[in-house]
Amino acid sequence: MTFDWSFVQRYTPFFVNGTLMTLFISVFGILLAIAVGLVCAGVEIARIPVARQIVRIYIELSRNTPLLVQLYFLYFGLPKLGVVWSAETCAIVGLGFLGGSYMAEAMRGGLEAVPNVQRETAYVLGLTSTQTITRVILPQAVSTAIPGVVANVIFLFKESSVVSAIALADVMYMAKDLIGMYYSTYESLFMLVVAYLVILLPISIFGTWLERRFDYERR
Repeated sequence: MTFDWSFVQRYTPFFVNGTLMTLFISVFGILLAIAVGLVCAGVEIARIPVARQIVRIYIELSRNTPLLVQLYFLYFGLPKLGVVWSAETCAIVGLGFLGGSYMAEAMRGGLEAVPNVQRETAYVLGLTSTQTITRVILPQAVSTAIPGVVANVIFLFKESSVVSAIALADVMYMAKDLIGMYYSTYESLFMLVVAYLVILLPISIFGTWLERRFDYERR
């Protein structure tokens, strides 16, 4: 079977649109996941009694249920309760719900990696609580958490391929649609792989540079 380059050229604009949709839901989903992760990590570090238990339940629930099940609940289940969201909103919330638990664990690990003596020394030197957090704890915590956060970002971008299950026209949806209509499997999969490489390679390279930068500053 020959590879049809004319098919690739003809349907590349469809994949560009799908890639833009994937970027849209992934970026906002990841931003939501980072925000949720920060809150959850802060609650766990602060050891707030009831809130900490709620956070642990959320983390275990999120990490032990597939994203597809979460999306089905948001898209098909919530309307039964009178809550109707668009497919885009369900995708963003689903990614944020799943990613928030992973981000929380990465950030909590970074915060816990800072020795208590650092905090005590900062207080002895006369730094306020805010100064201790912003100038002493966070720089070291970020340096430790960066690899985990970058890995989670890449993970969530790849997990976004599941959102095609709720009829969202992302890049995966485009590939399946073209395969179903024209049986051009190789060409469609080729464009799909190229689309994900275009998205993920720059993130991977930037993440590697960021890790080295923070590791160098820590030394």
